[in-house]
Amino acid sequence: MTEPFVRPDVRAFLDTMAANPRPALTADVLAAIRGMTITPEMTGDLPVGDLGEIRDVTMPGPGGDIALRLFDPRSDRTAGPVVIFYHGGGYAVGSIGSHAGLAAEIARQLDLPVVSVEYRLAPENPWPAAPDDGEAAARWIAQNGAAFGRDFTGLVLCGDSAGGNLAIVTALALRDAPAALPVLLQLAIYPAVDHSREYPSRRAFAEGYGLDSKDTTLFDQHYAADKRHPRNSPLLVDQTGMPPTLVVTASLDPLRDEGRAYAAATTLAGVPTVFHEAVGTIHGFACYRRAIPSAQADLAACLGLARAMLNAR
Repeated sequence: MTEPFVRPDVRAFLDTMAANPRPALTADVLAAIRGMTITPEMTGDLPVGDLGEIRDVTMPGPGGDIALRLFDPRSDRTAGPVVIFYHGGGYAVGSIGSHAGLAAEIARQLDLPVVSVEYRLAPENPWPAAPDDGEAAARWIAQNGAAFGRDFTGLVLCGDSAGGNLAIVTALALRDAPAALPVLLQLAIYPAVDHSREYPSRRAFAEGYGLDSKDTTLFDQHYAADKRHPRNSPLLVDQTGMPPTLVVTASLDPLRDEGRAYAAATTLAGVPTVFHEAVGTIHGFACYRRAIPSAQADLAACLGLARAMLNAR
């Protein structure tokens, strides 16, 4: 088989990872990570940078209080949409803090307020805790713009990796039982959408491309989800009536093929869909913009598409 194209800065990043392997993400290791304050710089991303306002808010959730954080390039604004952001991390790692750089960049690029959701993580809180929190957060934010000093008029559901899954699962829930505000767009960045089968890309990029099969296996064990349930594998249900959809994949990602399949499914269901694949890069690129400099242009490209879709409404 012909070797896939890998950008030079991506190759350098992968070589560094190979030379400094991380420990297996067992329950004990995850418990230790929970006690750390993870910043974007620690994960290879760019810092938060300048913003007009960052505000922490707490909401009641189905399993206890949920922390939310507003990132807004403006200190005040007129009524408009809000982006609800779900961070990635295999449902077991990641946080508002680890993905703060990405949330801030989404806010700047779209010129919209972004609210990042601190949903419960496995293994302490297995499925369906994460989608329960994701849906509850979207419904609460839709009714409580005043808690952020804003007047929200519509929702953009956005997430990367596991967070992309939660964005789609939440959009399905809000399709079937609408929230107080309409969903204007779902933006899924290299999402996990089908845990029921193994796609060719999962085999092709199982080792040495940043998201190894041993990690995904542990994530699945910790999450302990029904592999065929639509709140875990949303690709398996009819997508008719979903909001306009932007799906972003990476050509060297084990999740690439299911992302492609999801874009095809929404298109076939009559959903306005845009698909974008970043070539020569890996899963997680949106949070590696310091370690992989070319990832900034990839993120800008997909957010430019999102901006165009919102402006076309």
